[in-house]
Amino acid sequence: MTRGSLLVDHIGELVTNDGRDGDPLGVRRDAALLVEDGEVAWTGPARHAPAADRRIDAGGAAVLPGFVDSHAHLVFAGDRAAEFAARMAGERYTGGGIRTTVGATRAASDDDLRATVGRLRAEMLRQGTTTVEIKSGYGLNVADEARSLRIAAEFTGDTTFLGAHVVPAEYADRPDDYVGLVCGPMLAAAAPYARWIDVFCERGAFDADHARAILACGQAAGLGVRLHANQLGPGPGVRLGVELGAASVDHCTHLTDADVDALAGSETVATLLPGAEFSTRSPYPDARRLLDAGVTVALATDCNPGSSYTSSMPFCVALAVLEMRMTPAEAVWAATAGGAAALRRTDVGRLTPGARADLIILDAPSHLHLAYRPGVPLIRQVLHNGVPR
Repeated sequence: MTRGSLLVDHIGELVTNDGRDGDPLGVRRDAALLVEDGEVAWTGPARHAPAADRRIDAGGAAVLPGFVDSHAHLVFAGDRAAEFAARMAGERYTGGGIRTTVGATRAASDDDLRATVGRLRAEMLRQGTTTVEIKSGYGLNVADEARSLRIAAEFTGDTTFLGAHVVPAEYADRPDDYVGLVCGPMLAAAAPYARWIDVFCERGAFDADHARAILACGQAAGLGVRLHANQLGPGPGVRLGVELGAASVDHCTHLTDADVDALAGSETVATLLPGAEFSTRSPYPDARRLLDAGVTVALATDCNPGSSYTSSMPFCVALAVLEMRMTPAEAVWAATAGGAAALRRTDVGRLTPGARADLIILDAPSHLHLAYRPGVPLIRQVLHNGVPR
């Protein structure tokens, strides 16, 4: 018997994401999985399961890798429910409400911000999200961007400096000066707490020249590149991200053929955020077009108080299938292995030996039920680092 080991057996359907036999989900039936020291140590037929110290009987249910949410804005204060109500009454989403959250976030205490992140992170974990990226972007000054990232780093290693979210009100007439602040003192204060740098490259936010300058400074400081791109309309963001070797370009709602070709010829992941389209009544990205072109696609929640206040990856999987023409298998892969690719992680998003033992047991026999039964709480149990939560 292996000390400290845990066996999950009687698994009706095990999604490994090992990609063997032409099946990207690597589905194994009548399976078992052994956890040792927080990692997957073995998977195979249940009849060949090794002995272990402890056992979880999956009872014929499906077991999947924990969801990897590679795009979330969790450090903020206040809410924008009134803005949501106005959108539902017919107002168009422009992104301008970000400054409302900036004001509330600057006024909040560290404890208040930490409590919000903790609450949302706990929500995510209950819904099967075991890995999450957290951005700053609601401070937009040196002190508040640094503290946002310091707090985010208490909850995840995948923290992203988004000082270039929008130009704050005090710099409205001096965008060049704000870019200088982001590239200089703000980056210097934020970089110790960040793994990534991101820019909202969009009309009304930052143009291609400003985005390129900011991202280049981030790269010089040792940060990886991510990019908000082509959400509100066509633009240069996707191709800029590919040019700079971004790990991910996110939103990708309005794409030209050249954008799709650029993504298809690169290692940059297209991260789709259907919660934003759902919450703003905007057109959904054409996931089918991207997948058919050979682009690597991820799904994420874009959890934020303005345009996508959902923490549910199962909900986003269902939206991707029902609204974006993804198959259930493509959506599950995008929400697990795709998210891992968007974060350039090889230790999560799969259930194969050596991977972190992050897994979810569904209250259902198959991954198909995530889209087949939208809105139903199907996550029976979550293991994070091999520990039941």
